[in-house]
Amino acid sequence: MDGDAKKTALRMIPYGIYVMTAKGGDGSLAAATVNWVTQTSFNPPLLAIGVKADSSIYGMVKDSRGFALNMLGKGQQGLAFGFFKPSEVDGDKISGEPFKPGAETGAPILQNAPASVECKVVEIVEQGDHHIVVGEVISANVAVEPEGRADDAILEMRELGDKVFYGG
Repeated sequence: MDGDAKKTALRMIPYGIYVMTAKGGDGSLAAATVNWVTQTSFNPPLLAIGVKADSSIYGMVKDSRGFALNMLGKGQQGLAFGFFKPSEVDGDKISGEPFKPGAETGAPILQNAPASVECKVVEIVEQGDHHIVVGEVISANVAVEPEGRADDAILEMRELGDKVFYGG
């Protein structure tokens, strides 16, 4: 396989930017920027998320069987970059962002995110360096009603800069 062609072709898939959060059984919290996300079912509402298998967020989601997905909006590049590294909790802030605990999972709901969903894990597909977490949406919150199409409101990978890629 031509490695350059593979990389270019796979990078042509558009990605939104999200922050996945979870609460462990011991009360610890984790958060990470993710972008391999898609809805896979209407009834029940299911999401599939590619999560790096050796990340702290993956271990916590696998153990707790729940998570929140915080949608990032246009102009929130700084928030996205803040969760590229391991998260730090300080009172009611995670990686400097204010949060409240999710009503269903206890996972952090970022107060500056325009929308979020809480999910219970229904399946994990353990293949490759990222595992696929399938979650059923059990709660949804819209903090800022989008103008126009909802999918136009999401921060996209390409808005993080010409040198920021994931995939390929």
